[in-house]
Amino acid sequence: MTEKLFYRDSHLKEFTAEVLSCEKRDGHYEVELDRTAFFPEGGGQYADTGVLDEMQVCDVQEKDGRIFHIMKDRSERVSEYFTAGRRVSGRIDWEERFMKMQQHTGEHIVSGLVHARFGYNNVGFHLGSEDCTMDFNGAVTKEELQEIEQEANRAVWKNLPVQVLYPTEEELASMDYRSKIEIEGQIRIVVIPGYDVCACCAPHVNNTGEIGMIKLTGVQRYKGGVRVTMLCGVRALLDYEEKQKEARSVSAMLCARENEIAEAVEHLQKECADLKQEIGEKEKKLIQYRADMVPDEEKAVCIFGDEFAGESMRHLMNRILEKDRVICAVFSGCERDGYRYVIGSKVMDVRSLAGEFNKVFNGRGGGRPEMVQGTVQGREDEMRKWILQKAGNSSYESNA
Repeated sequence: MTEKLFYRDSHLKEFTAEVLSCEKRDGHYEVELDRTAFFPEGGGQYADTGVLDEMQVCDVQEKDGRIFHIMKDRSERVSEYFTAGRRVSGRIDWEERFMKMQQHTGEHIVSGLVHARFGYNNVGFHLGSEDCTMDFNGAVTKEELQEIEQEANRAVWKNLPVQVLYPTEEELASMDYRSKIEIEGQIRIVVIPGYDVCACCAPHVNNTGEIGMIKLTGVQRYKGGVRVTMLCGVRALLDYEEKQKEARSVSAMLCARENEIAEAVEHLQKECADLKQEIGEKEKKLIQYRADMVPDEEKAVCIFGDEFAGESMRHLMNRILEKDRVICAVFSGCERDGYRYVIGSKVMDVRSLAGEFNKVFNGRGGGRPEMVQGTVQGREDEMRKWILQKAGNSSYESNA
């Protein structure tokens, strides 16, 4: 059984220990010590990292009370160095550990508040590399979550002591505490006075003031309840810095103060909407002018241009087909990049024609008897000639 120094002092950064074993498993070496300050993965929290005698520890796992330090170096020099009985020095990555303790202690406060107010349980907690999430088995609105956030930060400002208890079975029987799983053996209880009493295996800060800040950044429906995303302490500060940086950039682009960028964006959206409407009206006129330019005696019409895009091609085709035409094909693009096309007719099924057209000019597309659309590669003069020649082919069935 490895002595868990992280339970004696969650703020212990360095320690010495004796090597019990060093074994190779799955291509890496696992070092077992008689005592350690490295917290192994557990309770929704990923493991500590750091060094043992300046050799990097990339993961820590616990199996049946034995804690194994997984070394990054996979060479044989690891086993040659960590021989049984050797005294070694360990140092955890303190910045990472402290950040995780801020998140986990913040989770206790938020989960305790949600449980007290709504009766919901935290049925899933994951402390990831970028944020942490809490899954509650009931619905919480954004407005209610904002109130929880405010109350959680009041707990931080009170700088309450974070207590750790190891109750007897008799004491535990009369204790009201939260627990996500069934626990065997000695149960470790973490208490934040007035806010939470919960069974937990992870190290925490000594006082709530060390959390710094609790920020609930998102909520979404999840498995009949909600999943809440949270940032605490260092992570909340870094998130604020990044968002402030983005706000400054947007502020400069909009020539507006940072606290007025939403109003400036709303104004910009209105301008864009007005411009789209204006462009749409002008596009309708352009389509009508272009359709009127086609001589009435042309029964097969083939138009190439780059001024039409999206639905404009179809609108132009329909305008041209309003008169007594056999077929109309509209192309947009260029020979280098290829063309988009729309082909329509009121008197013939254009699907078979388009099928042949695509084979000849390496195209693809499809549609209905009265209209097809797709993309194609080819020269304008050759495609125009092919369309106009085929338009009068009697082998194409009528739409009538």
